[in-house]
Amino acid sequence: MAAAPEKGRGRALHAAWSGSRAPVLAYVDVDLSTDLAALLPLVAPLISGHSDIAIGTRLARGSRVVRGPKREAISRCYNALLRSTLAVGFSDAQCGFKAVRRDVAERLLPLVKDSGWFFDTELLVIAERAGLRIHEVPVDWVDDPDSRVDILSTALADLRGIARIGRELARGTLPTAGLRRSAADGSPPAGLAAQLLRFAAVGAVSSVGYVLLYVALRPVAGGQAANALALLLCALANTAANRRLTFGLRGRTGALRHQAQGLLVFTIGLALTSGSLALLHRTNPTPARGTEVGVLVAANLAATLVRFLLFRAWVFPAGRRDETEATTT
Repeated sequence: MAAAPEKGRGRALHAAWSGSRAPVLAYVDVDLSTDLAALLPLVAPLISGHSDIAIGTRLARGSRVVRGPKREAISRCYNALLRSTLAVGFSDAQCGFKAVRRDVAERLLPLVKDSGWFFDTELLVIAERAGLRIHEVPVDWVDDPDSRVDILSTALADLRGIARIGRELARGTLPTAGLRRSAADGSPPAGLAAQLLRFAAVGAVSSVGYVLLYVALRPVAGGQAANALALLLCALANTAANRRLTFGLRGRTGALRHQAQGLLVFTIGLALTSGSLALLHRTNPTPARGTEVGVLVAANLAATLVRFLLFRAWVFPAGRRDETEATTT
């Protein structure tokens, strides 16, 4: 194939994959940082039909990575940002070692807008949101010290890409309509806006329940104990309700793990609300009951926002939701 007239990894991959008739399409970075011993494990699940896309990951157990602390920090921060903002389930978006079935590529490539380094991330986000199966392979990877990638410009382009995809998710315009699984099973919409509305409704009920429990427990348990008990009971109920209503999970598979993770998220909410209460009592040892409740409600709202972000990025990420649904069907 002739060289592409314009630069850009995404543009080059789009051109190469679009012109190929091979049943499985793959690429590896030209510097061969990834050990090719992982090629067969990469393409095998695609050949068998088990998965739609396969990616190498430098961040999974079993991976062996040699690179400087700067690139290590950048890679981990980028993927953590993806998990917290776009709630992705895959672990390593930018590893230059990926494969896709040709029939899947033919449906996905026209939907990907980016032609640069963000191409990989956008393709994976669209695929994951469409319910396609992404297989991850731990790889051995050695950093190329002579890499000429402009880190600053690439990072800025990636941030713009994340912002664009985030807006499309919020507006429900991410182009997955033709790929997404039918919603006939009654699962709630996967879009950010729909999840926010459902989470807000559950949160509103939880907040009312929290205030009622706190007011009821305060005279017998004291401020701190009443706050902790009310928040704990509401956190358990909140996790169960969001598991079913916001993120569409049914059955018992993973329920205990989700509650355990929810309790860890609860400790963050407890720190926020208890810290606010302690600060109030330090500035005013005998605050009015209305002031005390108002401070706690404000702190609880902040804790609720943190809970939503952690639920999407960690407790119920999209990839894990797909696995749970597949187990229970």
